[in-house]
Amino acid sequence: MRHIVALNCSCNHVPGGCEGDSPQVRWLRRDLSAHRSRCTLAYMHHPLFSSGYHGAIPDKSKTFWRVLYNSDADVVLAGHDYDYERFAKQSPTGKRRPKQGIRSFVVGTGGTELTPFSAAKPNTQDRFREHGVLQLRLHPGSYSWKFIPVEDNKKFIDSGSDSGH
Repeated sequence: MRHIVALNCSCNHVPGGCEGDSPQVRWLRRDLSAHRSRCTLAYMHHPLFSSGYHGAIPDKSKTFWRVLYNSDADVVLAGHDYDYERFAKQSPTGKRRPKQGIRSFVVGTGGTELTPFSAAKPNTQDRFREHGVLQLRLHPGSYSWKFIPVEDNKKFIDSGSDSGH
């Protein structure tokens, strides 16, 4: 079984905001509790971890990450920075957690001008500036990813797979 959750982290535009007891966070807790899936992916605009031009936006995403982490979510996708970055499984505080952690991706490679990186953040596993798309496949008990560049002469730049929780 697979489960995908879309979250609105533009907190000043969300009724009740994004804090711990907001309507959206209460909904997320109920939803994750009702869908104890083998593989759960959440996506939101602002990343909790990023070494891109705009960087991490913890005030917009940390509460979601805590709830997702405590519910054994597997993958979080974010955008906001115009680059590609993949992180090792980690906790909401940035501690590497190979078993319970969430793997996160920042994928802002959809056509606008790509922006430079700052120094790599802890747990960064791969990052680059290339237009393309991230193909994610959620399987029962696992997931796989492959970044597909726009240019035909380039091979897959990043790909892999991992088990879910």
